[in-house]
Amino acid sequence: MGEEKSVMVVGIEDNQHSFYALEWTLDHFFTNYNSNSPFKLVILHAKPTPASIIGLAAGPGSVEAFSAIESNLKKIAARVVEKAMEICKAKSVNDVVVEMVEGDARHVLCEAVEKLHASVLVVGCHGYGVIKRTVLGSVSDYCAHHAHCSVMIVKKPKTKT
Repeated sequence: MGEEKSVMVVGIEDNQHSFYALEWTLDHFFTNYNSNSPFKLVILHAKPTPASIIGLAAGPGSVEAFSAIESNLKKIAARVVEKAMEICKAKSVNDVVVEMVEGDARHVLCEAVEKLHASVLVVGCHGYGVIKRTVLGSVSDYCAHHAHCSVMIVKKPKTKT
């Protein structure tokens, strides 16, 4: 019997940095192995909850707003998952699991690492400065400190203008 492969989780969201990190990961760990990669690939998108977008304040029209936001978040999540699958297919990586889980990306990714006993978590990086990262929070920073596995943060190279 063959040895069970280590799990590599790639966290993606709806931005160029995430898709770059996915492509980079596929190029370096999957496409040259002809399905003999040492890793089982799990791609995970964390769909935010409508409450995280609206906030806790409920006022007039909040039910309608909640429904509209939920519908939009579902469409975005479907688009992100579809694009991830297209990228994998284009790079001939077919042995992949693509999942969408609702919740805060930081917690969703760290919980998935635990549940799947992943050995590597890959996330993209927006390249925010210290102040913006402090105000907005950083999924990559959080995961680097809280995930119980190795965390690879893939930065998209800056383009020369």
